[in-house]
Amino acid sequence: MTTDDAIINPHKPPQSPGIGPVAVMAATREDLYYLCERLSLALDDFQRLFMSRLYSDKHSPEGYSVSGPFVGAPYAVMLLENLIARGARQIIFIGWCGAVAHRVKIGDLILPTAGYIAEGTSRHYGVGDHYQLPATLPLVSRFRRLLDNGHCVFHEGAIWTTDAVYRETRREVATHQQNGILAVEMEFSALYSAARFRGVDLVGILVVSDELSDLDWRPGFRQKRFMQGRKTACRLIAELLDGL
Repeated sequence: MTTDDAIINPHKPPQSPGIGPVAVMAATREDLYYLCERLSLALDDFQRLFMSRLYSDKHSPEGYSVSGPFVGAPYAVMLLENLIARGARQIIFIGWCGAVAHRVKIGDLILPTAGYIAEGTSRHYGVGDHYQLPATLPLVSRFRRLLDNGHCVFHEGAIWTTDAVYRETRREVATHQQNGILAVEMEFSALYSAARFRGVDLVGILVVSDELSDLDWRPGFRQKRFMQGRKTACRLIAELLDGL
């Protein structure tokens, strides 16, 4: 872990058990619960971690943990920092996003390979003046192979991460379309910046929940294709856990 002159650092409480080297971070409660069901984790057997839940594989202390829900870059990175302090070295992030590119549709899967930084957390983790951060850690390649081997239709490319969900203006969306941005969400670039700073591996998988590409908002949270995309993403995460 990177050492610096921070006054407050994350730490593992003495009475808290370790969580193993692999951690899944589920941004939404729906995906958190579905992953617990898929991984046979009892929903009522968890530790509190700030305002989130932390589930561990009791049968394998050196296995994996699942945590969430959370929203926004600062809180997501607080969770990440504490998971790292408790032993996590490989992190899988699952979240939802809004389509920016016209070819990206509700229910599609996105493998982020770059993060366009429009949140305030990343600059505290050594990204300097770089507004687009390439996602090149090893888990990204591993998840890409999993998608390919499963014959999954997915997009890969840059994601726009913002703090201000109600300030995704038409001008900004149009500009990001011209620059090849696939979608917008609220955590990825900050999580990736912090993971690189701390020397741990991280991959994100995003499910498209709504569309902004026509410069109007089209929600798809209740669409069958979105539900299926979420289930596919969670299934792939379970498969990745088996191989780690």
